[in-house]
Amino acid sequence: MSSVDVNIRLAGRADVAAVNRALRQLSADMGDEHRATNADIERFCFGPSPILHALLAVTKDGDVVGVAAYSPFFSTVFGTVGIYVSDLWVAGSARGKRLGVRLLAAVRDAGVKTWDADFLRLNVYHNNPRALAFYERIGFVPTTETQYMTLAGTALDTLGEQS
Repeated sequence: MSSVDVNIRLAGRADVAAVNRALRQLSADMGDEHRATNADIERFCFGPSPILHALLAVTKDGDVVGVAAYSPFFSTVFGTVGIYVSDLWVAGSARGKRLGVRLLAAVRDAGVKTWDADFLRLNVYHNNPRALAFYERIGFVPTTETQYMTLAGTALDTLGEQS
């Protein structure tokens, strides 16, 4: 399969299961627990207030060999909209064919068209040097002045209750 044999397109409501299968494979490849259900993808991509968008890379035979999941956000530092790429996965059989770059370019194009976005942002696991090298090779720059932080579970539930 060459990169021209793959069509990248916006996922539609009929693609919910395919999007979630691809994201589940990414989770498996990364050793992460995958909690998203098809109902979650349906709700957050195609519900009344969509906050997740997805692109699928599909072969002529209909096999999904890539996915990019992303959301817009506004940055006061940049004074513009950015696109947060939460998930990017390329099947092993399609790696090395610039499909990851094509998916990111399609995210950029969709973000510019829909939100007039000016930049992409993503996170990379520290223990994934291949991914880090890939992103740096195409021009992503590590941000050292900020630290990714998460508030979840009980800490989120009890926010504001601490004395």
